[in-house]
Amino acid sequence: MTSPHRPSAGNDLDPSLLRGLTRPRRDVLRLLGAAGAGLTLTACGVRGQGGKQNVTRSEVAEYWAGKARTGRLSWANWPGYMEDDRATLKAFEKATGIRVDYKEVIQETASWFGRIQAPLAAGQSIGFDLMVMTNGIQLEKLRQLGYLAPLDHSRLKTFAANAGPGFRNPSYDPGNMFTVPYVSGITGIAYNTRYVKEEITSIAQLFDTRYKGRVGMMADSQELGNFGLFLIGVDPEKSTPADWEKAAVRLRRQRDAGIVRKYYEQDYIDAVSKGDVWLTMAWSGDAYSLAGPDVKFVVPEEGGTIWTDNLCIPRTAANPVDAITMMDWLYDPQNNAPLTEFINYITPVPATRAVIAEHARTATGAEKKDLERLGASPLVFPAADDMARLRHYRRLTQAEEARYQKTFEPITKGS
Repeated sequence: MTSPHRPSAGNDLDPSLLRGLTRPRRDVLRLLGAAGAGLTLTACGVRGQGGKQNVTRSEVAEYWAGKARTGRLSWANWPGYMEDDRATLKAFEKATGIRVDYKEVIQETASWFGRIQAPLAAGQSIGFDLMVMTNGIQLEKLRQLGYLAPLDHSRLKTFAANAGPGFRNPSYDPGNMFTVPYVSGITGIAYNTRYVKEEITSIAQLFDTRYKGRVGMMADSQELGNFGLFLIGVDPEKSTPADWEKAAVRLRRQRDAGIVRKYYEQDYIDAVSKGDVWLTMAWSGDAYSLAGPDVKFVVPEEGGTIWTDNLCIPRTAANPVDAITMMDWLYDPQNNAPLTEFINYITPVPATRAVIAEHARTATGAEKKDLERLGASPLVFPAADDMARLRHYRRLTQAEEARYQKTFEPITKGS
């Protein structure tokens, strides 16, 4: 650690590296994202198995009626998503008097869902009042099965005041009925300027035969499919099975031409930093924290993918008022800044940038340099035009999921 604000990219214990080995973005289960509806609590009306997504104002009021703060909160999160000294938790406890039992127990979305599904189905506590879930098939199931507490937005005034426009009313949770973002990241292109002498701006350059054997693509079928869809000019969130087939044709052609050196899971940043590949699909947080100095990250002109890890409350939580208090507290820029300085992913609180700049002005030495770099980074604070080009994944029904996987998964397996 070079400072209490953020980890050094050169530290062997860098939480960014740990996240790179454990984050849910590395699996194929992040299936999400139809176009968003309005901001009202009755915006979404899709019924799921044994539950429903649509929530009326009266149902929200009914859930929260009689619930009060207890002074206790149990939070389930991923490794590397909180400072080593738990400074944010200590500040929250001091400010609110709520004691937090924080555990890094989520290692993968599917296994976590498997752990909590049975008790939630039985209406029992899972032992946690707050959890972080990536937008994907598991979060969608939790919504459809009625396992998440509907959020009382009268208790989320700090969120309302400070959430960035790109983090309100997301396609995977219209109206933020059940979730608020914790952190986000971008899937774009990383390239090594020692070997690539042109500016990389387009997904089409990943398909250029001039880079035969020097291109990295992701093995994740959702990530791969999204880039194929971007290439043919289709918004992934609005894509059809016919679009998937057209995108798969282009991706197979890229593979069969020998352009792709490897379909990567987690080790692409080391490959592009060393020059094993010259350009590759990449995640913004990895590019910021782990890439070599010659590696540049860009959001392609056709578009990039944005994923979000979300705070949500199990419906059976013993302490939901304490949980929603934490959710709202994290949207104060002063409270959010230390966490952003540590995690190095996109914060949903844009005003955090000014706080980081103030921290940089009062810092010295390596800490000052680190904070200045963070505050200026488009990987942590994307420009408006970059954000406008970002899309979520398409939310899939069970039947569509099977067809989607059948279309894109064989590409990485050579079939």
